[in-house]
Amino acid sequence: MAGDAARARTRVRFGRVWVDAITAERALDEIERLVDAGEGGAVFTPNVDHVVIAERNPAFREAYASASLSLVDGQPLVWTSPLVGSKLPEKVSGSDLIWPLLRRAAARRYRVYFLGGRPGAARAVADRAERELGAVVAGAEAPRISIAPSPEDDALWARIRAAGPHLLFVALGAPKGELWIHRAAAHIRPAVALSIGAGLDFLAGQVPRAPRWVSRAGLEWLFRLALEPRRLARRYLVDDPRFAGILYRTCRDAREARVRVFTPPPRPRDPLTT
Repeated sequence: MAGDAARARTRVRFGRVWVDAITAERALDEIERLVDAGEGGAVFTPNVDHVVIAERNPAFREAYASASLSLVDGQPLVWTSPLVGSKLPEKVSGSDLIWPLLRRAAARRYRVYFLGGRPGAARAVADRAERELGAVVAGAEAPRISIAPSPEDDALWARIRAAGPHLLFVALGAPKGELWIHRAAAHIRPAVALSIGAGLDFLAGQVPRAPRWVSRAGLEWLFRLALEPRRLARRYLVDDPRFAGILYRTCRDAREARVRVFTPPPRPRDPLTT
């Protein structure tokens, strides 16, 4: 019973998307647990945009329903979580998790694979991780990937299986990254796949990251909009304001329908220490 209590974590719902109420450090521990379990897994990082997409995209909802871990990557979700029923302790951005997770992966000798990003970003991050952390890189590529199932999927999955990564960092953006991970899950197991948005581009220095104070103020969307107004204007100015209505409808549901306690299975014993 004590072990179950230690592993238990609260999940809160925004519209159709459930989010785990855990810290960044606990998230790293949970990802290690998934790797050690050897059964694969998917780690997503929802924000306001994801919540809005899930309302109209059944395939995206299905992908989120199967996620092993759902980490809040949007300050507005943190701020509004008490209204839903349980406060999210902090923003856990996928981009912020990459380097600490690579540091742990290097220490544990996990094999890592980088997929997506702008041309050259995956290879640049792989080289840096090998040089600075001693990471074991199983692969790095940015192939053309369709948002819908494609004949090219099989060849990519075969390359990933042959490389045998423990962790797969997928930088395809939303909803493509989550949809691809969901349809790839059975083919790339036991790899644990993380959807990290533009994380590789940030680490490779190809796209500037918003200053931390901007992110903490919940203005990262404005920073990105200023950089790419043509691509992001509809998302941030037309689609995402729908979040207010989604939040209102969620708060009207019974508390037990928007707050859950989830207990993952025990972490496997490490043969190196037993």
